[in-house]
Amino acid sequence: MKKTLTLILIVIITIGAMVAVVHYVKMDRFSFAWILNFLLMFFIVFFTRALKSPLTSTYFNEKSWERRGKIYEQLGVNFFRKLLVLIGWEKVIRKSFPIAHNSKALENLHYQTKKSELEHLIILIIVLGFNIFVAIKFGVVKSLSLLILNVLLNLYPVLLQRYNRPRIERAMNLSKRVI
Repeated sequence: MKKTLTLILIVIITIGAMVAVVHYVKMDRFSFAWILNFLLMFFIVFFTRALKSPLTSTYFNEKSWERRGKIYEQLGVNFFRKLLVLIGWEKVIRKSFPIAHNSKALENLHYQTKKSELEHLIILIIVLGFNIFVAIKFGVVKSLSLLILNVLLNLYPVLLQRYNRPRIERAMNLSKRVI
């Protein structure tokens, strides 16, 4: 019951914050797209932490069309990975989630890919809703900042997690064989 109330409270506070942003920042501006994305990133961390789900859904399993990540490579996931290294994100994230050479660390990293994917997927869907609204109300050109930031800040991170998770699973399987 406490968990449900916490989740509901987080959703209500998030909606209130989004209403405030909509009220005070013009929706057809880059600043709105930027603030909305980071506001949602801030609140989604609390939501998934309170959710405490083991994330065992089959959604997170590798699909047959994803085998070996070729589709993600064609969509530019390796360029995105290099971009993350270039801007320093990789160093920041590795301080929070270091990669150690043991099975427990790999299991934690595997779980973090699922959690991160879920967070970015939720934000992607919410921002897409705003993107469609802004495109209809203000025109497609005025909605481009929402679209571009949504692709960079949410779609590519989802693709990256889906690309990395099978590799982590293979490393986990190899580490289990060694033990």
